[in-house]
Formats: sequence, C-alpha cells, structure tokens
Amino acid sequence: MAVINENYLLIKSNYIFAEIDQRVEKYQNDNPDADIIRMGIGDVTRPLPQAVIEKFTEAVKEMGEAETFQGYGPYRGYDFLIDEIIKNDFNPLGIELSNEEIFVSDGAKCDTGNIQEIFDVTSTVAVTDPVYPVYVESNVMAGRIGPMGDDGRYDKLVYLPCTEENGFVPEIPKIPVDLIYLCYPNNPTGTVLTKEQLAKWVEYAQENNSIILFDAAYEAYIQEDDIPRSIYEIEGAREVAIEFRSFSKNAGFTGTRCAYTVVPQELMGYDSEGNPHSINNLWYRRQTSKFNGVSYPIQVAASAVYSPKGQEEIRESVDYYMKNASIIRKSLKDLGLSIYGGVNSPYIWIKTPEGMDSWQFFDFLLDEAHIVGTPGVGFGPSGEGYLRLTAFNTLENTKKAMDRISKLSL
Repeated sequence: MAVINENYLLIKSNYIFAEIDQRVEKYQNDNPDADIIRMGIGDVTRPLPQAVIEKFTEAVKEMGEAETFQGYGPYRGYDFLIDEIIKNDFNPLGIELSNEEIFVSDGAKCDTGNIQEIFDVTSTVAVTDPVYPVYVESNVMAGRIGPMGDDGRYDKLVYLPCTEENGFVPEIPKIPVDLIYLCYPNNPTGTVLTKEQLAKWVEYAQENNSIILFDAAYEAYIQEDDIPRSIYEIEGAREVAIEFRSFSKNAGFTGTRCAYTVVPQELMGYDSEGNPHSINNLWYRRQTSKFNGVSYPIQVAASAVYSPKGQEEIRESVDYYMKNASIIRKSLKDLGLSIYGGVNSPYIWIKTPEGMDSWQFFDFLLDEAHIVGTPGVGFGPSGEGYLRLTAFNTLENTKKAMDRISKLSL
C-alpha cells in the first residue's frame, strides 16, 4: 500500500491562483461575450527584451553545433552569468559576493519553496500576514506547521500581522523563531521597509540565531531612496540572511524561468548538539541531488539583461508597469477607496468597500466590470477585507479597467 504524505491534506483550500482560474473559467463559460481583464496574477505582459532574444537565439544555435554544444552545466550556474549578477546587482550597492555564494535557478518561487528542506521539521517558522502562499504551503507539506484552526491560522505558524493599523510594518516576534520569511517590496501589499526597519530584523536574527529568508523579487520597482534593494545593505545580514532574486518581473522571464539565490558563506545553521554547519554547503548539496541547473541558452539570455541595451529595455518595462500602477492608484483614490502600494511595487492593495469581504469584492468586480483581482484572504487571515490588483497588464487594458471601475457604485 502506497501511503501518502498526509500533510498535504492539511492544506484546506486550492492554491489561490488556481481557485481564481477555476472561477474565472466558469464565469467566462457562462458569459462568453464578457471582455475579461485579468489584473490578479502577477504575470507580466510585455515581451522579452530584444537584447535577451538576440542572445537567446545565438545560444540556441550554439546548441545545434557539435563544437559549441553544452550539456549539463555547473550546478551553481555559469560564471558568465554569476559575474554579471555580482557586478551589476550588488557591487553598486557596496556589497561584495563570491561566485560560490550565488545559485542560479529556474525561479524564486521554486527556491523559496524548496529552501525549507534543509531545515529541521521542528523549526519554528514566522511569516508576515498577509503572505505569498508558497512560504506557508511548502512548510505545511513538510509537516512543520500542523493543522489549520477554525480561525484560518495554522497551528504552529507564527503570524506577523501587517495591517492598516500598524502601517503594514510587521512587529518583531515576542518569542524566538528559527526561520523568518520577509518579502520586500511586499507581495501582496506592495508596501516596503526602510533600511532602519529592516535593520531591526537583522538584529533580532542575530540575537536569536534565526535565519531570514528574504524575497527581493520586486527590487527593480523600488523608486524611493531609503528603501534597501538587498538585505545585505544592512550590516550583519550576511550572517543571518538568504536572499532570493528573479528575472521574471524585471525582464519578463515568467515563461522563460531564471532566477538566483544568494547564500553567504558566513551563514550557519546548527545540528541538535549545537554544532554549526554551513548553510551554503547544505544548499549546494541539496541542489546537486535534486536539480541539474538552468539550461545554457536561458543563462545566456539572462546575462543579456545586464548589457547596456538590456538595462535600457528593462528600465522601460519597469517604467511602463509603474505608469500603470500610478493610473490605478489615482483612479481608485479618486473613487475614495483606501489603497496601499503601487509606489515601490507593481501591486496595489485595496481595502474592500461597503463592508464586503475579499471574495465578495472579487465577485463584484468580475460581475459588474469583468475585472479579475486577487482576494486578499487568499494571502492569509490578515488579508481579509482587501483585494490585490497588479500593474502587469497593458496600458490600454489598465486604462479600460479603471474606466469601468469609475462607473461602479462603490
């Protein structure tokens, strides 16, 4: 008899975006003439930069010639890409990294979901609430979290509420925790932490031998000066933090798949007897066992992001999406709605009107305006009463969607 991992049964609902897809598909089938504008999932709409396409094409052609064919690549990634990552993403911030500290992967979602495998099942996990679901669900599947209570909270998970009342800034835990998931600029709220606020988390982690799992997938959208683009801008962070980065949202790699994770050499975890062990070595061991690396053409394409032409093109895309965000912010504010985010992030977090809950507002926008958002409750209990819109659609659709919403009775 094949016995299943019953921890999977502890996840009480569908993955939020799969649930949305099912509801929208049913609505479209029932209303085939409806012109639905999707502003829910965080997928981009602009094509890959031409600089990327050119290098991608060249690399694919190389794979067709015996002299230039590439098979399995280095487990951490090719140095030609890692060198560009360090030189362009970190050195300008005053951050020095070695090539051995970078791990190229097929997505930040994969890495943030898989990283928990190298930590003991008894580890105490803290997440901001609302939160990107993968952080929670991967730990549930591992048996680290326990069952969900009637209040929608998992038994052993430490929740750090981010609400209107606290300005969406999570409070430092009052108890020691082992693993802390932070995502800034934040998905889903679109809010940020200053260097001073992030430094408090680094200090807490140092005092408690905690490890911060820092998701910086949206750093390209930061517009303000005092917002850190990397946790390693904070003194001492190399000793307590892993950082996840992605080419998906800045360079359009959502369908191409390339990202990287930074694991500093100083970062240590401990065995049951308190002996230190290199987290870098453990992650390398995990990757060599379970992952054969990102393909050569994809890594060549990613390296083109750092060319002068590539940098110009991704700045154009970021500016394009942030213009959309500005249009959404102004339109919703003019309607008197309470909104957050959209300044250093492509996400706009809307407080639902007229006492609607998250799914009621989702259905209202779908029924009355044919617009798809993401119900805030899908990101955790503190997301109830909110809905997320993204700026990742076209400018034309963004303007059309805001025109439709402006005509609703809110």
